[in-house]
Amino acid sequence: MGYTGVILVDKPRGPTSHQVAAWVGKMLKSDVGHSGTLDPMVSGVLVVMLGKAVRLAPLLLLHEKEYVACMRLHADIPRERVEEVVKQFTGRVYQRPPRRSAVKRALRIRVIYRIELIDMQDRLVLLRIRCEAGTYIRSVCVHIGNVLGCGGQMIELRRTKSGGFSCEESHTLQDIRDAVEMKDEAALSAMILPPEQAIADIPKIIIRNTAAKAVANGAMLAGVGALSVEKFSRGQSVALVTQSGKLIALADSLFDSDKIICGNPGLIAKSTRVFVTPNSVS
Repeated sequence: MGYTGVILVDKPRGPTSHQVAAWVGKMLKSDVGHSGTLDPMVSGVLVVMLGKAVRLAPLLLLHEKEYVACMRLHADIPRERVEEVVKQFTGRVYQRPPRRSAVKRALRIRVIYRIELIDMQDRLVLLRIRCEAGTYIRSVCVHIGNVLGCGGQMIELRRTKSGGFSCEESHTLQDIRDAVEMKDEAALSAMILPPEQAIADIPKIIIRNTAAKAVANGAMLAGVGALSVEKFSRGQSVALVTQSGKLIALADSLFDSDKIICGNPGLIAKSTRVFVTPNSVS
């Protein structure tokens, strides 16, 4: 029997993200997906979804990411000047995907929320970057080098965070394999997080158990089934959750949250991905 949930893998350099996810799926006998592709030579936290949690992919792919990058400059530049230029890259940046990228090479805008110089030795610069999903760190390093006037290139990259998940919480492929081979269910249970932990930053509607069963059967959510709502806008993706915290479904809201009166009739949300069966809702 396969598992359902999320497992954080510390991807090594070498294999592709798809290969790593496939190996995890084979070991755990589960369908898998992953959020946010890492190039083969990039290491770090890879969020692998198991079983029905694969349906979380559209949301997890949007998670902010944090990286530590090592950049090599092509000339000697004073640290003060490098720090000055690095700070200029906070905010909206224009990027074109690299030629070897699998996506269309159209000009795109991404947001860098934080960028800091951690250390610098001679021409090697260590950067920590918190950014919007889909940001090309290799391009950021090239552009920093261009602004400095000397040129530069990324020589190593590690993803340290994906959303609220960090590499400190991640597990190596060897850790997972050891737990599987030893049939250590306690270790596996500790590694596999419930889907609810992946949606901490998504607005929620708390619903009655009777409404949960209806949603699990494919019904839209009506106001009579809602107990409380967090703040969200019309059309925004929300999580439908029971009072006990069980994730029932993801849904598109039909109204702004301040227009919803819990307990009143009328449809308020349309489910897009259901994670439970009617029989599993008590």
